Amino acid sequence: MFLKKNYLSIKRTSIKHGFFTRLKGLSKKQFKSLNCSISNGDNKKIVFKNRLIAMQKLNLEKKKLILIKQTHSSKVIRINKTNLNKNLEADGMITSLNNIVLGVLTADCAPIFIYDDANKFVCNLHSGWKGSLNNISKKAVKLFDKHNIKVDKLTAIIGPCLSVNNYEVDKDFERTFINKDIRYSKFFRNKNKIKSYFNLRGLINYQLKELGLKKIYNINRDTYSNKNLFFSYRRSTHKGKKTTGRLINLISLT
Repeated sequence: MFLKKNYLSIKRTSIKHGFFTRLKGLSKKQFKSLNCSISNGDNKKIVFKNRLIAMQKLNLEKKKLILIKQTHSSKVIRINKTNLNKNLEADGMITSLNNIVLGVLTADCAPIFIYDDANKFVCNLHSGWKGSLNNISKKAVKLFDKHNIKVDKLTAIIGPCLSVNNYEVDKDFERTFINKDIRYSKFFRNKNKIKSYFNLRGLINYQLKELGLKKIYNINRDTYSNKNLFFSYRRSTHKGKKTTGRLINLISLT
């Protein structure tokens, strides 16, 4: 893993990708500076310029950026020529088109890139607690399989997200996961009688391994504690702020 100016990536890949930080953008105040969301009150013109900055960093500015309306679901859709220009609602995308860039926005949830060895498909997932509870990664891997790409040919990269030490939840939250799968209990650490700590990254790694992926990489950075690098919805809430910026995470076929 390496930080290249304002985005994080791994070197051992044939696809263009970047988990962007909040650095090197144009937004002000709580959105400082590379905020890429238009739904939090930031100036839209500036947001569009920020998105272009991110695209340019990866030399992808000539391609079309695809962003979906994220709803904390486990829905993954294929982007093709028929829906390329439609307003889509989902939390994951997969495509074989090489003239587009798939983008998801995060501010504590985990962005996940998945791609195949032959560089035929790329996938971008937004996996918060709801998406992870319902195993959005499994939905994505099924789409690869549908196109005859087997799991042993896949690589996954999990980007910056909220770490276990800063992901405090109540016992009802914990029970929801354990009721879903008793094995998920290992991803909770007791704090006291009413609170636990949730290991989102650990759960996603576990789910990917259970699906059969062997090549799994992590950009192991905590969005909450690294305030100079990342936006964090939880940190913003704890500080009494009504809103915060969103990080953009981009992947594209070469």
